[in-house]
Amino acid sequence: SDPPASPPLIKGWLPYLGMALKFQKDPLNYIKTLQKQHGDIFTVLLGGKYITFILDPFQYQLVLKNHKQLSFRVFTNKLLLKAFSIKKLSDEMNDELHLCYQLLQGKSLDTLLENLMQNLKQVFEPQLLKTTSWDTAQLFTFCSSIIFEITFTTIYGNILAGNRKKLISELRDDFLKFDDKFPYLVSDIPIELLGNTKSLQKKLIKCLMSENLAKLQGYSEVFQMRQDILDKYYAREDFEMGAHHLGFLWASVANTIPTMFWAMYYLLQHPEAMSAVRDEIDRLLQSTGQKKGPGFSIHLTREQLDSLICLESTILEALRLCSFSSTIRFVQEDLTLDSELKDSCVRKGDLVAIFPPVLHVDPEVFEAPEEFRYDRFVEDGKKKTTFYKRGKKLKCYLMPFGYGASKCPGRFLAVVEIKQLLVVLLTYFDLEIIDNKPIELNYKRMMFGIQHPDSDVLFRYKVKS
Repeated sequence: SDPPASPPLIKGWLPYLGMALKFQKDPLNYIKTLQKQHGDIFTVLLGGKYITFILDPFQYQLVLKNHKQLSFRVFTNKLLLKAFSIKKLSDEMNDELHLCYQLLQGKSLDTLLENLMQNLKQVFEPQLLKTTSWDTAQLFTFCSSIIFEITFTTIYGNILAGNRKKLISELRDDFLKFDDKFPYLVSDIPIELLGNTKSLQKKLIKCLMSENLAKLQGYSEVFQMRQDILDKYYAREDFEMGAHHLGFLWASVANTIPTMFWAMYYLLQHPEAMSAVRDEIDRLLQSTGQKKGPGFSIHLTREQLDSLICLESTILEALRLCSFSSTIRFVQEDLTLDSELKDSCVRKGDLVAIFPPVLHVDPEVFEAPEEFRYDRFVEDGKKKTTFYKRGKKLKCYLMPFGYGASKCPGRFLAVVEIKQLLVVLLTYFDLEIIDNKPIELNYKRMMFGIQHPDSDVLFRYKVKS
């Protein structure tokens, strides 16, 4: 057979930026165009970095197979330094911190869910006892506000101070301003050029220093375990301790917020989806003998939430349409990727990326991929998990949470949190969209998770009479 060649290289005419500008404008169509011209493996110069894209889902395992030469850590450690100013990252500490993630599933997840429900109650009860008139809000702002508050209090504990509301909304506003700059933070733009981002980052880290977090009540096991591990590597008053907490907070809310937004947006835009999901929730509440009494009385276990397949399918469909997470690895030494199609060489110092959005809109896998279909992941009253390409069953067909070693450890918490919040909103409120303008994706967060909408939408809600 032929000796392995380098994948086709697409450079663009601006030496440093390469194809970054075209990529940013409409990444998905740009990559699909390159796929038509060059096949499923090619290299693009983007912002000074050579990135080899792997687009065929049957070749994704090349990244897992060559994990010794393809490092997840080298890539993330750079990212953690830029975004959160975490400098000290020994493999030993990394491995220990990784063990905490088991506290985001199983029994521990049930405990987190209990606490989430209590915190949701705290947010909604005042609202539910209010009048039954319509309230108007911006959907993205509404989702950010609730997700931030319930996630923060579930993981780090409740603020006991009398001005709790003021403190939490100040922390949230600073966090969202910081998050807005995240795509620039992880680029190669020096933080000094990003306006007040450096001072925002500092302010947030200070808020999350051990002495401040010690004042909160009812923190989670996962926070306690992380704190115990960090105590071995840092002095309690070390600034970097707060930096680790900022990284964890970001991971807990930054992608949950836009996911919640899109799930709500699609439900509001598609009455047939809204009524199917509402029926399913009502049936569950009836079968568990729960009445929607005054105040906040419903209580669902994780098994019960997971039995809501239309609800889950709606969330998965929103993720399919809006997730641009990519799995990126740093090439530690020259390497030949031996695929079934052709062998390709990648060079030390470059990056390799799996780019699932191409799969998510593949018409061979998902019929009419541009359409939102709330029941796309339902088959015969069960969750549908079989999707095919070229007549072969796909192991991975939906990848909003990454792949392999870098798969999002908080994915179970994020999905169950969104389910729970949607159940509460659909049970207690009438919801209507007001803006009838088309909403597009804003591609600023390319390759990092769930895209934000390009503008916010007005909706209104009132307590059901």
